[in-house]
Amino acid sequence: MKLIKTQVGIVGAGPAGLMLGRLLHLAGIESVIVELRSRKHCEERIRAGVLEQTTVDLIHYAGVGDRMLAEGLIHDGIDLSFRGKRHRIDIRDLTDGKQVTVYGQHEVVKDLIASRTGDGLPLLFESSGVRLAGLDSDSPSIHFVHEGEECELQCDFIAGCDGFHGICRPSIPAGTLTFYDRDYPFAWLGILAEAPPRLPITYQNSARGFALQSMRSRVISRLYLQVEPDDEVANWSDERIWEELALRFEGEDGWSPQRGRILQKSLTGMRSFVTDPMQYGRLFLLGDAAHIVPPTGAKGMNLALADSLIFSRAVIAYFKKNDTDLLRSYSATCLLRIWKVQRFSWWMTSMLHKFADQSPFDQQRQLAELDYVTTSRAAATTLAENFVGLPLPL
Repeated sequence: MKLIKTQVGIVGAGPAGLMLGRLLHLAGIESVIVELRSRKHCEERIRAGVLEQTTVDLIHYAGVGDRMLAEGLIHDGIDLSFRGKRHRIDIRDLTDGKQVTVYGQHEVVKDLIASRTGDGLPLLFESSGVRLAGLDSDSPSIHFVHEGEECELQCDFIAGCDGFHGICRPSIPAGTLTFYDRDYPFAWLGILAEAPPRLPITYQNSARGFALQSMRSRVISRLYLQVEPDDEVANWSDERIWEELALRFEGEDGWSPQRGRILQKSLTGMRSFVTDPMQYGRLFLLGDAAHIVPPTGAKGMNLALADSLIFSRAVIAYFKKNDTDLLRSYSATCLLRIWKVQRFSWWMTSMLHKFADQSPFDQQRQLAELDYVTTSRAAATTLAENFVGLPLPL
């Protein structure tokens, strides 16, 4: 048995765990990151790509923003399209100069991994059999196998950053947590395509169902179609996808997505999920381990990184000032933000998607809401403020 000691044990090398490790390192606090998957898997896993202004600021604050600054695509607005016309939401004008940046989650992960390995800090990929012990004691531990050797990582705190399907949340005793859950009656079929995007980020409300035109670079488009929740990727040939995208984006200007070779297809279920509280003893949950939002609002990674900042501040206060107040209030602080983001993501989802049980009244009300958002500066400002991100003190 190999014994390792550190101050904070981090389970998961996604954005939350890696950013937490970086922020703690900048404060002189030790951490070890334990990850089930390989480095290649973590760096190539395609996920979110729209960074809030507050997230961009955090990445720069952490000192890992050079490549994002050089390669990220800045957007000062988004389009909402309905009744055959596109309507611009000028988020920069509505939020006193704030913007969003398109820069893939896997690129953020690459930058954080490069920073951590460059600093010579422990990042243990391909660790199997992970389990937690002593969560309600002063010395919790993480047990795992790494490179064929059984290891015990003793620490002061454990950060559960291992996603919705990880082992950290289920390690908390049954009955301790309350779960708030909602499944939506549709899924997203997403593609990456070698095709220069022709439009900025465009949300499409169509009689045939929701569609979204986004991007990952100047030559790679990221597009989504609303499909049935039990649909399968195998049902969608390349030709069928392009034809359906063209039909959903069909409008008076004759625009349709630029076609190109499809590099990846995936199906994503739509759900909202919140854990309350996000802590138990010396275990603290961050990111998808604690909450899931439907991707319509582009908030998943942004929320995870906000958790990392909030938890890092609490840990720093503990080790530097022997102050436990921020640790005790971690869940309450995070959940105030999370529920506001859940509300926004639900609102965007309900306003833009086609629901099977919608009555003609519901359809007209939905269109009226879109019309109001795109003609009222006050309503557009509410959307813009949420889209660029709620305040996050750095």
